[in-house]
Amino acid sequence: MDKKRKVYAPFSQTSEAGVTQTPVEGYIDVNQTIYPTVSTGVVNEKGIWSGVKSDDVEFTIMGADENIPNGGEVLAPAGDPDHIDMSGFKDLLIAIKPTSGGNYAMSAVIGPDTNRFANLSPINSGTNIRGNVYDTTTASIETLFSDGGESMTGDVWNIYPIQGRLSGQKILQFKITNNSGGASDIQFAFMRLV
Repeated sequence: MDKKRKVYAPFSQTSEAGVTQTPVEGYIDVNQTIYPTVSTGVVNEKGIWSGVKSDDVEFTIMGADENIPNGGEVLAPAGDPDHIDMSGFKDLLIAIKPTSGGNYAMSAVIGPDTNRFANLSPINSGTNIRGNVYDTTTASIETLFSDGGESMTGDVWNIYPIQGRLSGQKILQFKITNNSGGASDIQFAFMRLV
């Protein structure tokens, strides 16, 4: 936005001549232009560019694991991508679309072991993620996300928000167990939130 305003010119030609009071026409036009700025990130102390994170706009939808028997397990996501990277993200939405309605167990696990956790390899993949949560007063290590029996409706997306518990997890998968009583196809999707 452009704007003009008049300001006093303390070093105008009349001031240089020794006039101590405000001279006639001692004001000049000054153009002021305001430009919006957008911060897209910073260069950190190691000289590496670090962009500002933003929410995923849409769910990342994975292909269906087909004909999973009652009691059978799947790890999701699998394929490309084969894990969820929560670096810089706080909350997570997961969605599961089974073909058979009924109970399903879900657990957040670390993995897969084909990826490094920062510079650590091998990792204990497939195990429940355990840690301490920021918003609790307990100092003990606990399982961060595990639900032994969530009732789901068949052939629709069942969406679950997970707030804060898995923030910053670098390699994350979900172990989903079919306890519906029959075989089911299971499709998985996720969306990360800042």
